[in-house]
Amino acid sequence: MLLGRIKGTAVCSMKYPGMDGLKLLLVQPLNKNLDPVGMLQAAVDTIHAGSGDICVMVRSREACMALHEPRDIPIDLALVSIVDQHTVNPDSDFDFVMKVGWTAYS
Repeated sequence: MLLGRIKGTAVCSMKYPGMDGLKLLLVQPLNKNLDPVGMLQAAVDTIHAGSGDICVMVRSREACMALHEPRDIPIDLALVSIVDQHTVNPDSDFDFVMKVGWTAYS
């Protein structure tokens, strides 16, 4: 999942069939410290976000599945939630070492 800040809207005179009624927003990707990273991107709004909101985004097939009615349309980025609070813990607070024992994912 990615973080992004809403910068504006995108208006399209023509859309791919099946994208009728989908709102497109311009989003500035952010890093974990909320600093801008990269260029503006267009994302489908599934959560009724507004200008200046910080949102969680998903890419690829997950973006298409985030729609209220999943469709087979070419969507690469979708907004899935609005961030109400953001806290960054220092990396030293996390223990990334795998413990000895059985896990379903090792």
